[in-house]
Amino acid sequence: MSGGGSTELDAAAPAGRNRETDRGPHLQVPAERGAQKKRGFRWRRPRHSLKGRQDAEAVEQSGLRLQLLKQQAKAGDITLLFQDESEALTHPYLAHAWAKKGADIRVEAPGQARKVAMIGVQDATNNQLIIETSSTKRSGDFIALLERIEREFGPIPGMKAKPVKLVIDNGPIHTSKASRAALDARASWLTPEWLPKYAPELNDIERAWRDLKQHFLAHLTFDTLDDLEYTIKQAVGAMNHERSDKHPWQSHRISA
Repeated sequence: MSGGGSTELDAAAPAGRNRETDRGPHLQVPAERGAQKKRGFRWRRPRHSLKGRQDAEAVEQSGLRLQLLKQQAKAGDITLLFQDESEALTHPYLAHAWAKKGADIRVEAPGQARKVAMIGVQDATNNQLIIETSSTKRSGDFIALLERIEREFGPIPGMKAKPVKLVIDNGPIHTSKASRAALDARASWLTPEWLPKYAPELNDIERAWRDLKQHFLAHLTFDTLDDLEYTIKQAVGAMNHERSDKHPWQSHRISA
């Protein structure tokens, strides 16, 4: 293994190509960068905007509801889990790094990139992560994660079950017929909290994906998918260990 990663758009600014761009004079590419710099301009890369795609009222209401759910989770009344998917590549994820002036930083990326799908949940109370890897991001992978959630947080015979709120988006693997049936089968103790469309900033696990890639996968090239999967699992373990220093880990299971 020579080391991996993947690239993504900023979580707070997903693609918005279905709307006309408001391109003011400040976004015109100048013929002379130096001249523009002297006028107070900076050479910057624009980001996609969610304006025109988000339902601002729905996002605000969802944000307020999530604040309430976090308070309930902190009080121990519920278990609040944030769920999402991402992916990592055998080719390097490039992140900012220190370098000597004039140095040209390059990372080797031979061959064709292959990817590992990641699907997981983050506990809102202690920020602990449960991450599963696979070759796909399909309904079956989501259902397998629900089974893992049931083992970790589900009801135990003879004990009162703590309600679980699962924060998820309206992606097709969550809304398929099979996934809906799997959610309905767990309705006695698990309730989905559906996020409004185009609102990744409301999903706390997005920051975990970013940290995983920037701090554990950045600038690494992986020879095999097994090497990449191993590194992901080691990274998740390290992240959970770091977080447990701030939030002491308490087992979800209590012996009867």
